[in-house]
Amino acid sequence: MRTTQDRIRHALSFEIIGLLIVIPLGGWVFDFGMSEVGVVALVSATIATVWNYLFNLGFDHILRRLQGHTGKSVVLRVFHAITFEAGLLTVLMPFIAWYLDVSLWHAFTMDVSFSAFYLVYAFVFNWIYDVVFPVPEHGGKGHYARQGP
Repeated sequence: MRTTQDRIRHALSFEIIGLLIVIPLGGWVFDFGMSEVGVVALVSATIATVWNYLFNLGFDHILRRLQGHTGKSVVLRVFHAITFEAGLLTVLMPFIAWYLDVSLWHAFTMDVSFSAFYLVYAFVFNWIYDVVFPVPEHGGKGHYARQGP
């Protein structure tokens, strides 16, 4: 299982790289200033960082209880990414509507767009992170493909 220091490195690197991509992209796609999108992105990233730590800690505990290890198949990685983003959508949509003074529907479409980006980003980032920083219980080889037969 990952250490607290590793989880902090994971959460911070995930959010920093994501912000560097999403602020200019979001400003361009939604026709808001980078400062407006930047505030939304920073607040969202702060909330997401806390959620990232707690969600992944809980997810790993559940995996260890159910399957005896924290390895993830492709299907489990997809489920992991979708459930992570669904939790964020619930919290962030009202904030986006309030801060940008847009309708809930507009905030929903923006949040879903950001979530779609982060869904793909989370899948790719987490897979790469697991290869670059493997969990010691897997022999340090980054083996996160299917476990067992």
